[in-house]
Amino acid sequence: MTREELKSKKIAVLMGGRSAEREISLRTGKAVLGALQGAGYRAVAIDAGRDLAARLTAEEVEVAFIALHGRYGEDGTVQGMLEMMDIPYTGSGVMASSVAMDKVATKKLLLYHELPTPGFLPFFRGGDLEALVQDCRHFPLVVKPAREGSTIGVHIVQDAEGLRRGVAEALEHDDLLLVEDYIRGMEITVGVLDDQALPIIQVAPKGGFYDFHAKYTAGQTEYILPALLDAQVYGRIQEAAVSACRILGCRGAARVDFMVREREFYCLEVNTIPGMTETSLLPKAAAHAGISFGELTLRILEGAGLHK
Repeated sequence: MTREELKSKKIAVLMGGRSAEREISLRTGKAVLGALQGAGYRAVAIDAGRDLAARLTAEEVEVAFIALHGRYGEDGTVQGMLEMMDIPYTGSGVMASSVAMDKVATKKLLLYHELPTPGFLPFFRGGDLEALVQDCRHFPLVVKPAREGSTIGVHIVQDAEGLRRGVAEALEHDDLLLVEDYIRGMEITVGVLDDQALPIIQVAPKGGFYDFHAKYTAGQTEYILPALLDAQVYGRIQEAAVSACRILGCRGAARVDFMVREREFYCLEVNTIPGMTETSLLPKAAAHAGISFGELTLRILEGAGLHK
């Protein structure tokens, strides 16, 4: 839809929701809402609870801007409901959202298409933990819930006992876990907007680990933009980020996270609804490319549609 067409539509910014990332989603949603209202759009905020369908109907919503993070919003569930209601929405469709939310499924697809990703093992609740411990001979490892974001429930483990503890704690967040080789090196992220890579950001947390606190507390992480990479490696990573989004079928804005070790890089995951808070990475990269926060929001909104 064009911006002129969208000016006449009732737009709902879907935020909050039921996931562990609710508070971050509220911050993203409020920032997006402010940008849309400031640009003269008829935008309202809707907290995406169990009554979401009824709220959308009561508000006579014509377009949804999805600002939800995590489950029940970033995982294809809300996208499927909006498809059923014939309400155009921003971002990726049902399938891309669902697959990208599952880190194990994402990594299997990346490997199939020969995109480098750290070695890994999946672990299901009720699985044989001691067999997993026996299979994991090289440390450190990263243990993470397969279907959470914002580094929730993620642990770097140094030995077998740490692995047991990490698995137990990660299982508090998900029934499916990802046990992944730890890549010691530079952490970077690449925003992808409308199938084009944005400048690469190097992430350097002061505490050494880019956890929830480092991500969402101002001053806890240094962001180097553009990342200090060899020009050839820089270009290859940007190409890999766009390829990852195409493989999953992402649309609109996405963010792809990598680890870099010397001239080798490894894709960690694809985020189909990147944060839009004051510390978020996608707006930082867009700003470096000359795209203001308001313009970024409108570019995402323009892509709203139903996935056929």
